[in-house]
Amino acid sequence: MLNTNRLLLFLITISLWEIAVRPLLFTIEPADAQSVTRQNPKDPAAQSPKDNEELKRLGDEDQADRSPAEGKSIDWKIVSPRDKARLKRVKELYAQNLLRTANDYDSAAIILQHSDVAEDFLLAHEFWVVAIIKGKNDPETRSLVAASEDRFLMNIGRPQRFGTQFRSVDNGPIQLYPVGPGVTDELRRLMGVHTLAEIKAHEAEMNRK
Repeated sequence: MLNTNRLLLFLITISLWEIAVRPLLFTIEPADAQSVTRQNPKDPAAQSPKDNEELKRLGDEDQADRSPAEGKSIDWKIVSPRDKARLKRVKELYAQNLLRTANDYDSAAIILQHSDVAEDFLLAHEFWVVAIIKGKNDPETRSLVAASEDRFLMNIGRPQRFGTQFRSVDNGPIQLYPVGPGVTDELRRLMGVHTLAEIKAHEAEMNRK
């Protein structure tokens, strides 16, 4: 009888200990949650990041090289080496995680789309998607998402989807690169792109000049 009473007392003690301890096991905050709640909102690190000034300058230079003075053409012997240098620098900044804002990703994508490597067009496409996610959700950026996807597909020998890319072979007429099925005009509209009929009309207009 004495042993039985001792056993019951031991089991009751264990049960009470579990009841007392279990709530503590479920109320301990994860380390990440503690760091978030203790972060000082006035700390500069907690504020929105600023645009990368170097990326902005690189993007501006890229566009300036493609906007010569009236009556002059682009001197590709000068611009092409500049493009390669800008492309190299953008990839370095990206590898160092120095792209932070929507404008950073937009500036980097502008330079990437002037590469001659298909994977760079794909990365430009992804950068513009990120720019939209970060708040640069305007018709121009959406159209660049579509155009960069089309450019990537064209450069790997597949039909484009939205109809943004044209080609001229051996100084021949400007032709719309083949457009595959799957994208409706409504999706084109949402992405800031003209309807397929409007795109084909533009092709004809360019060749009348």
